[in-house]
Amino acid sequence: MAVLDQLTSQQAIDLENKYGAHNYHPLPVVLSRGEGVHVWDVEGKQYYDFLSAYSAVNQGHCHPKIVAAMTSQAQTLTLTSRAFYNDMLGKYEKYASQLFNFDKLLPMNTGAEAVETALKLCRKWAYEVKGIDENEAEIVVCENNFHGRTTTIISFSNDPVARKNFGPYTNGFIKIEYDNLKALEDTIKNNANVAGFLVEPIQGEAGVYVPSEGYLSKAKAICEKYNVLFIADEVQTGIARTGKMLAVDHENVKPDILILGKALSGGAYPVSAVLANDNVMNVIKPGNHGSTFGGNPIAAAVAIAALDVVRDENLANNAEELGQLFRSELSKFIETSSIVNTVRGKGLLNAILINDTEESDTAWNICLKLRDNGLLAKPTHGNIIRFAPPLVMTKEQLLDCVSIITKTLKAFE
Repeated sequence: MAVLDQLTSQQAIDLENKYGAHNYHPLPVVLSRGEGVHVWDVEGKQYYDFLSAYSAVNQGHCHPKIVAAMTSQAQTLTLTSRAFYNDMLGKYEKYASQLFNFDKLLPMNTGAEAVETALKLCRKWAYEVKGIDENEAEIVVCENNFHGRTTTIISFSNDPVARKNFGPYTNGFIKIEYDNLKALEDTIKNNANVAGFLVEPIQGEAGVYVPSEGYLSKAKAICEKYNVLFIADEVQTGIARTGKMLAVDHENVKPDILILGKALSGGAYPVSAVLANDNVMNVIKPGNHGSTFGGNPIAAAVAIAALDVVRDENLANNAEELGQLFRSELSKFIETSSIVNTVRGKGLLNAILINDTEESDTAWNICLKLRDNGLLAKPTHGNIIRFAPPLVMTKEQLLDCVSIITKTLKAFE
């Protein structure tokens, strides 16, 4: 281990390239430490983290309260499986269920697992409660969605990189245009086998697409009208990221099924969850679904601490205020810019659209220069750069970051 601890950045990159599967294309920076809004590379250079592990580290890197909960529980009891009860899971289930106003929580580990769980839950409800004929249930999804990369999930993706050469695909999904209420109602009205509508309140991976105001509340009303479950994937948008505890809270929408992950643990441990009321969740019986690690004591302790931090440090309000400031300051720059077309987002989930094609490397090169200037971000869909710093950021830090971003962009004018 002493030798490994002394790796240079290039040595670490070379090791991953040689011994790791090439399923990611990371920005060339090798991180070895994190605290709050900052990370440090193996050579000791400090950066602002403007990705937050895709919004998993909302509470900041290595938050002491979350780390303390994790290490304390790790020294007491790590795993029992669900063959036995443990003394932490029920506390977590009660806390999260009451916080998000649901009857029950089904614990899992990763976001994709939680999405798969929600799909199974919706289908079983369709057959046992709504009365759809078995194997005939359909779930409506949106084009340009991102819900994970399992075989089922890529079956309703339209990203060719995620889909190509991974078939045959899973049936039972209908794709419609995002932010299109007419398409949603027409699809549901004309198909009695529709059981659910799975939607991201903001499409993060697609480039931080914020739907029209009222879209979510009206979509929920359509679902209620036709007895269809409204399933909100808040893996990335939840836990205060958009300026509310949940992104659907901006329109006072109560999902029938809520999917959480990422920041549910503050990035310290894989924790995800599906929440629903008894009329939906009670269709799950012993043996229907499970996970050896789902609901383990460490996950439960970490999630409680992570949610405490969000509440105690008022991170939703901070995200709301700083997000408005960020978009306002960048908009001033964009007024006279030829390299950036727009900034969009909600709370501290934002993106800028680079004035170039998706096939260009301009956004990638901008991110390389941002790295050189002390800020880490990553392009999505070629010409979009997503900005999502930890929610513990201060106003002074945010303005410093805006200065770095505008200085970097000016060099590409």
